[in-house]
Amino acid sequence: MLISNIDVIPGKNIVQHIGLVQGSTVRAKHVGKDILAGLRNIVGGELSAYTELLQESRQSATDRMIAQAQDLGANAIINIRFSTAAIAAGASEILAYGTAVIID
Repeated sequence: MLISNIDVIPGKNIVQHIGLVQGSTVRAKHVGKDILAGLRNIVGGELSAYTELLQESRQSATDRMIAQAQDLGANAIINIRFSTAAIAAGASEILAYGTAVIID
């Protein structure tokens, strides 16, 4: 599956537009990691536990989006975007979405 954050794939022709595909995941913070992040916040620096959590969440959302596109018969997804939203205290949704297409 070819994926691109632009609306074309250079050197390829879009032969069919399938439509919007998306994948999402909702993740909550681990209490222990939240305490350590709070301490890190005092002294400064990267909150590596959160960085790792968000990376895993983006990958999970992307995998789900790709699976939906494959189910629809697409071989590429263009114009991919990510969105994050707070769902509840300590929980966030990561959404990956794009346009499923068939390229030659």
